[in-house]
Amino acid sequence: MDPDPIASNPKSERSIAALLADLVREMGLLVRQEIALIRAELAEKLSRLGGGIAAIALGGLIAFSGWLLLLAAAVLGLATAMAPWLAALIVGLAALAIGVALLYFGRSRLDPVPRRSLASLRDNMAWMKERI
Repeated sequence: MDPDPIASNPKSERSIAALLADLVREMGLLVRQEIALIRAELAEKLSRLGGGIAAIALGGLIAFSGWLLLLAAAVLGLATAMAPWLAALIVGLAALAIGVALLYFGRSRLDPVPRRSLASLRDNMAWMKERI
């Protein structure tokens, strides 16, 4: 018995037009299936993202509450050695200084302009102008 009956019988072979039509139909089906897969995956990711954002917000709120309690404890601790208003002032100024320093540090780290991409784009434009 022949292992591949289609290869041994040329009359059973399909025309190139039929093969191309099948190829186009199958490619369309593949693209539709890939789009459906992307939609399903994005829906799953978005639902997980919502839960993650809620957990981060709740964690941030609890951490901030803890920070406030630590500041209050620092004020109460210093109030045993000095006037309470002076203890609150010292703790407040220290927290303010740390906050301002972190803001300046964070701001210096932010650079929203994609400088490398812009430089590459300029180089590509110059190269294209040379070629034209």
